Amino acid sequence: MKKYNIPVEAALEVIGGKWKVVILCHLIDNGTLRTSELKRLMPNITQKMLTQQLRELETDGVVDRIIYNQVPPKVEYKLTDYGNSLTPALQMLCSWGEQHIEKTVSEGEDVLVISGENEK
Repeated sequence: MKKYNIPVEAALEVIGGKWKVVILCHLIDNGTLRTSELKRLMPNITQKMLTQQLRELETDGVVDRIIYNQVPPKVEYKLTDYGNSLTPALQMLCSWGEQHIEKTVSEGEDVLVISGENEK
């Protein structure tokens, strides 16, 4: 039996850690992605960690793994409907992150955000 003191513990069990939310945000922004595309978007994650995080998200029903029967093998990942239900919460978290970056910059700290469009 799983036991939680507050419901956010259940959410963090699925999306907690350094990389899962980042993976989910990339899938929200880009739709279906191959492992190599995710790795390119997340240069600081190891291949082993990326694979592990994707497997955990798949086990939790948040991400679908699509395997194409071809040579060379092709595997893609996309959010399930259940995973898409996280979109509003993750967008709010991203918005808060932008506010935090602005606060940090206004306090005189140098911040570099590499996201194609925004650099601060």
